[in-house]
Amino acid sequence: MAAGAVEVAAAVVEVGSAGQFEELLRLRAKSLLVVHFWAPWAPQCGQMNDVMAELAREHPQVSFVKLEAEAVPEVSEKYEISSVPTFLFFKNSQKMDRLDGAHAPELTKKVQRHASSGSFPPSGNEHPKEDLSLRLKKLTHAARCMLFMKGTPQEPRCGFSKQMVEILNKHNIQFSSFDVFSDEEVRQGLKTYSNWPTYPQLYVSGELIGGLDIIKELEASKELDTICPKAPKLEERLKVLTNKASVMLFMKGNKQEAKCGFSRQILEILNSTGVEYETFDILEDEEVRQGLKTYSNWPTYPQLYVKGELVGGLDIVKVRLGFVRLRAQRTENPGAFENYFIGVVLDALSWPHI
Repeated sequence: MAAGAVEVAAAVVEVGSAGQFEELLRLRAKSLLVVHFWAPWAPQCGQMNDVMAELAREHPQVSFVKLEAEAVPEVSEKYEISSVPTFLFFKNSQKMDRLDGAHAPELTKKVQRHASSGSFPPSGNEHPKEDLSLRLKKLTHAARCMLFMKGTPQEPRCGFSKQMVEILNKHNIQFSSFDVFSDEEVRQGLKTYSNWPTYPQLYVSGELIGGLDIIKELEASKELDTICPKAPKLEERLKVLTNKASVMLFMKGNKQEAKCGFSRQILEILNSTGVEYETFDILEDEEVRQGLKTYSNWPTYPQLYVKGELVGGLDIVKVRLGFVRLRAQRTENPGAFENYFIGVVLDALSWPHI
């Protein structure tokens, strides 16, 4: 262990100086080294420290390090640490990846991926460069208007990205985004690909428009509205969404993971019937979350739609389910329950007759 380094939870090493950090990089050069830049005042850092401790137990071949970002500013500045928590991944004493933010699932994925991969590829290998260039081309063409930013539109992680999102939203511009903090390879590679050294970067039809200053100039000259695609009006968007599938469920979470008890119950009901349906996670889109309440005149979630028409929420579905069960019993054919319920949901026209 590097001199002066402190071992935490018998698995995570804590270092307190640039010298200790460099020595640790040298000593652990042959293994994957994961460094958590943290701050004691940030509660999310404490949570991620617990995640790191658990990962350290699961991956004894990986070295995990804690470094208080503000206490060792020379290291933080060297690696452009602008927020906490931030995780850097090293192999062969070279930084190979980065993760900004308290994203436990993504941290786990990156640790598993890098721990199982071979040694860090030499910089002279031309194939990764070709692959990266192709990937960047696909990303810049992923939507007609693509914003590469720090953070997400819902949670920008720098002032410039926040201003860019505000301008695009003010002009009702339809855009998709990519969080450069989520992928260090893209973050660095796009600077060269675009010959533009900073973020955010806005692309339209795969072509770089520019950063925040350029967008402000286009806004002032009224050219921005002619260059960027407009988002559909909310009512039009909601109509499209509610008709996206024959049966659409607007819920908190998704098919794989409900994020409230009501959504979980309605998933269980739909799954028990065999009905094919799609879901929309209203937690990921605040505009839809609030707008659909007015559009449907229904104040809560989940909401179930069939052929674009609102069926109702959990209570309504349960009531219909009760009618269907009773009908199945009266026909002395309990096995017909699923077929009856499917018919009721798909028709969504009236209560079942008893």
